[in-house]
Amino acid sequence: MRARTLPLSRQRTGGGKPFTRKALALAAVVSLGTGLLAGCADDGGDGDSDSSSDGKGKTTITLGLFGTFGFKEAGLYDEYEKLNPGIKIAENVVERNENYYPALLNHLTTNSGLQDVQAVEVGNIAEIVETQAGKLEDLSKAEGVNKGDWLEWKWEQATTKDGQTIGLGTDIGPMAICYRKDLFEKAGLPTDREELGKLWAGDWAKLIEVGEDYQKKAPKGTTFFDSPGGLMSAVLSSEEKRFYDSSGEVIYKTNPAVKKAFDMTAKAAEDGLVGAQTQFQPAWDQTIANNKFAAMSCPPWMLGYIKGKSQPDAAGKWDVALPPKAGNWGGSFLTVPKSAKNVDEAKKLVAWLTAPEQQAKLFKVQGSFPSAQSIFDSPEVTGAVNDMTGDAPIGEVFAEAAKQIPVQVIGPKDQIISQGLGDNGVILVTKGKSPKEAWETAVKTIDNNLDK
Repeated sequence: MRARTLPLSRQRTGGGKPFTRKALALAAVVSLGTGLLAGCADDGGDGDSDSSSDGKGKTTITLGLFGTFGFKEAGLYDEYEKLNPGIKIAENVVERNENYYPALLNHLTTNSGLQDVQAVEVGNIAEIVETQAGKLEDLSKAEGVNKGDWLEWKWEQATTKDGQTIGLGTDIGPMAICYRKDLFEKAGLPTDREELGKLWAGDWAKLIEVGEDYQKKAPKGTTFFDSPGGLMSAVLSSEEKRFYDSSGEVIYKTNPAVKKAFDMTAKAAEDGLVGAQTQFQPAWDQTIANNKFAAMSCPPWMLGYIKGKSQPDAAGKWDVALPPKAGNWGGSFLTVPKSAKNVDEAKKLVAWLTAPEQQAKLFKVQGSFPSAQSIFDSPEVTGAVNDMTGDAPIGEVFAEAAKQIPVQVIGPKDQIISQGLGDNGVILVTKGKSPKEAWETAVKTIDNNLDK
């Protein structure tokens, strides 16, 4: 759900993020607490005395999380506590990553008040690796951790230049295209996922062409795609270089891939192919509930969000096709601060929670797509289905998309740039601004924020 970047908030919804999610918790989003660290939940035990049924005498491992990661919902905490009777697990959750992350950064900077385990969103991992690695344990040396279990690019995202891996990957967000079969049919378009995938394979411009065909016969009051931000983010997610180059320089203004994605989306907005809403806002939620668009960019956790916002009769009317080009949206990491109270036990827990076996369980229950490539062909993944997509083999579709995701350069301020291009940029075209004006506004907003 983990919003995980969902867009910036990994608001997962109950299951998908699942089929519940990043990153959203599909179905239910944890309320914003009193703060990121609202105290390391310690039951008073020193970790050396006998454990008891009420938790006294047990070692309490605390996790600082955002959104809904699904560990608790999938029963993983209970399972771990049964396997380790002397351990109690407590999570402290902040609903939105934009509230969680600044507090985490502050506590890492001061090296105080940290939980035993701290989650980091993929959009923030580059900054953490660059500026805070010295405050975090090297988890590549933790017992039971095998680098080969993870996708290479996922492992590298949390690895420093000198080879320390300060975070173990949880989920990823392989991008697909979710679409309403009933609306496609009414517009005279194919509804078979393989046929559609072939129509737009290799080029996002081909997807736009399908959208133009849709809009000619679109059911009244509907658009082809959900939002400008959703479309542009999908296009950019498939690019190896977006906002930074490999040396760490900001290149979003000079990278032709970024301007091309912006202009393509702006043109689609001008032509009425996309809705006029910002994703994950109440007005956008209503477009889901009222069946106001036919397609959207869709990592696995998005299915859970769709389910949470849809009317009951929408179940089974969706399907999932491979995208024009593979990309990733979402995913997180678990880290262990060196100043944590229970470093050794925390490292054991993180290694266990992110092991392939647990990632498979999490996907089956929550829809958080595993970053452990070793289980892509497992029954838990290939046999996955979802209420919204009926008997569609979503596990196979997302697994195929995951195998094609490019190794992408992630910069420390990716989220600021992405949000600026979308929420302060291309969305303005739906409100009457020209593409040129929208781009200039986006650049001004982004540069102001980067200077802060």
